[in-house]
Amino acid sequence: MNTTDFTFKGTTETIENASFTWQTPSNIALVKYWGKSEPQLPKNASISFTLNSCHTTTEIKFTRISKSKEPQFELYFEGKKKDDFKPKIAKFFYRIKEYCPYIFEYEMIISSENSFPHSSGIASSASGMSAIAMCLLSLEKELNPNMTEDFFNQKASFLARLGSGSASRSVEGPLVVWGEHPEIEGSSDFFGVKFPYHVHKIFQNYGDTILLVDKGEKQVSSTIGHNLMHNHPYAENRFKQANNNLSKLSKILQSGEIKEFINLVESEALTLHAMMLTSNPYFILMKPNTLNIINEIWKYREETDSNVCFTLDAGANVHLLYPEQEKEKIKKLVDNKLKIYCQKNNYICDNTGLGAKSM
Repeated sequence: MNTTDFTFKGTTETIENASFTWQTPSNIALVKYWGKSEPQLPKNASISFTLNSCHTTTEIKFTRISKSKEPQFELYFEGKKKDDFKPKIAKFFYRIKEYCPYIFEYEMIISSENSFPHSSGIASSASGMSAIAMCLLSLEKELNPNMTEDFFNQKASFLARLGSGSASRSVEGPLVVWGEHPEIEGSSDFFGVKFPYHVHKIFQNYGDTILLVDKGEKQVSSTIGHNLMHNHPYAENRFKQANNNLSKLSKILQSGEIKEFINLVESEALTLHAMMLTSNPYFILMKPNTLNIINEIWKYREETDSNVCFTLDAGANVHLLYPEQEKEKIKKLVDNKLKIYCQKNNYICDNTGLGAKSM
């Protein structure tokens, strides 16, 4: 498919008023995407677990008006009007105008809330933009009732990507690939697809405990970080490495080689932050307690032969990944050893798996 497939073809219905609510998950990439070209196209393919406890719930109320040159909307976040969020959403609406021109014929009231801290490295833009995209596609489906479920999900992911690249991976689950890759059937730079192959039982219902080292806003936005890859001295080798790692991880997920999974996932996390350390200007998103947690995990694994590992997003927080059968042991590890490194001892227990759902 290409971008023209998602161009709006007109409507068979007239809808005066409508309201839709969607809950969409955040996600954590196992093979990282870092570096993009316009419009929001990845320099390498990535794969992620969706996170069923870290989600955004968004309602959009649509009221038909005369066609406007500017998007007409009000935005509320966790019950409060958020005008400071509006420029980003307005930019998104202009960007998708070719694909969703009908939104300029509606006044929208957008109300969102997160189940996790905003802007703390838990991909809040991913779940936030995907939830908006799902609501828009729900209106489009009302306007064109013959839309198929597959096209609905593909276009929702396509739109979400234009708001936030990683949002393309927050429509379906539990494992989603975004970026064209020769060994992943159906993969595309334009939208995310469910991992199309059998997943070994050890990677099903996988656990993810997020240790909230720093709940404040990131010092450097992901957009700025991605842009720093344009002239990065190691960029091209990194893009090749990521695609090679996705090939390896695809085989690992099918075969159940968990020790290889641990090595690859941790290496990917550290490589992501190495790109930040070696960009110009350079920056560090990890905190001292991020490193304390990593060292505790390595020590615990050496002592117990546990299969727990870590990954990081573009922030200071640490994601503990572990098979379902180790859930109780990892909870004890967190309570006894790791939560002291978190802000106010806070962490989020999660299981990977769910995609978006209508509310």
